[in-house]
Amino acid sequence: MTTSPLAQLAANGVSIWLDDLSRSRIRSGALADLITNRSVSGVTTNPTIFAGALAKGEAYAEQVAQLAAAGATAAEAVFEITTQDVAEACDIFADVYTATKGFDGRVSIEVEPGLAHDTDGTVKQAKELFAKVNRENVMIKIPATKAGLSAITQVIAAGISVNVTLIFSLQRYHEVIEAYISGVEQAKANGHDISKIHSVASFFVSRVDTEIDKRLTQVGTSDALSLKSKAALANARLAYQVYEQDFDNARWSALAAAGANKQRPLMASTGVKDPNLSDTLYVTELVAPELVNTMPEKTMEAVYDHGIVPANSITSKYEEATAVLYAVSAVGVSYDDVTELLETEGVDKFIVSWNELLETVTNALEGAK
Repeated sequence: MTTSPLAQLAANGVSIWLDDLSRSRIRSGALADLITNRSVSGVTTNPTIFAGALAKGEAYAEQVAQLAAAGATAAEAVFEITTQDVAEACDIFADVYTATKGFDGRVSIEVEPGLAHDTDGTVKQAKELFAKVNRENVMIKIPATKAGLSAITQVIAAGISVNVTLIFSLQRYHEVIEAYISGVEQAKANGHDISKIHSVASFFVSRVDTEIDKRLTQVGTSDALSLKSKAALANARLAYQVYEQDFDNARWSALAAAGANKQRPLMASTGVKDPNLSDTLYVTELVAPELVNTMPEKTMEAVYDHGIVPANSITSKYEEATAVLYAVSAVGVSYDDVTELLETEGVDKFIVSWNELLETVTNALEGAK
């Protein structure tokens, strides 16, 4: 019996989450098939994904008509539609959730991106989304902005599992882990069962190469050009080192003894943007235990078809990764400037997608009247 590269990836400790969701995928049985045939153990969503799903629209026509008849606003309709999709997907993954004791079988839904710099608004909507989906295996996505850090702590403290998104820098990742640990401590003090609280920290990969490679090309020296397509993997590998180090202390050990779960690192934005690179690069070169990789279906199929999966492609490469980031800085590309820009752009792009989603739903509601 042959084992697919995706099954091998899962066997090597990487949880495979699909970075896509739509009602047609849910109701056709295609999502359930991915659990069986592609080793998929979770789903992530974002405003861009929902905008694409609703633009196709046919599967949503009946609900849109009902919402239009009820006089729903576009924002209200988006809330109802997206939470229904996520709840149905949670049900599909319920067995995976039970079998993995909550580590997998997760479906993520994001707070409105316009709240990225509003701590109170983020906390309020996170609680509303959690209550509406009403499934234990939902994760609420909160961006790792400065305002988001406090929101992460407060939402975890309320006993809600969180997917922290839009992490680009190692320094911010340290802060995210601190926000999570503080949240677990507060949740414990609040009387929550902390063994039920899970979190992932979504470290964005391909966008780092896109921006740094652009700047290396502008520098144009042979030293600069030799570093192209290396920074994203280096950054992601060092993120895993942060994960190993920041949960290795007495403070965390006390929580772990009480049943707490580590916040696992998740590799996001793993679709390759540069056609000159291997289409499996950000999957096969990021293999280690307790990792999550959320990938678009195209990337997942590429790995299934021709991925060569090593046992571990991270933990022996910390020294090399550190040298790459040092070299990038040495040729004049500012790591801090790049990661700050990518966070700002990440929020802005999701706001654009959110507005497109609202426009799509507005037009659908009008058309249904």
